[in-house]
Amino acid sequence: MDNPNETGPSEQKADAPLTPEALAMLGKARRSFGISISILLLGFMAIGFALVYRVMRDAPPPSVAEAVTLPAGASVLAASVNQGAINVTYTLNGRTVLALFDQETGELTRTVAID
Repeated sequence: MDNPNETGPSEQKADAPLTPEALAMLGKARRSFGISISILLLGFMAIGFALVYRVMRDAPPPSVAEAVTLPAGASVLAASVNQGAINVTYTLNGRTVLALFDQETGELTRTVAID
């Protein structure tokens, strides 16, 4: 065989145009392949989402200090935990003060006088 495109003396050449039946069968096979690959990818995505959900759900909550120290005679107006800090607003001797404490250790990091 000199020409690899020929299959034999009585058969079609390999690069000859396909018949309409062969084109229809090829289109059906492509659709079937596309659907099965899509289902496979959706399955992998569902497994990935389930794993991420499990990891995030089982993560321990952030630690928060059990106690903070305020000056003697201070009257607490408000307290909240926000972005890694414990914010305490209190009054002392007629002045309002905002104290920022570290969320994990409870140490005073900053005070702001509010007038």
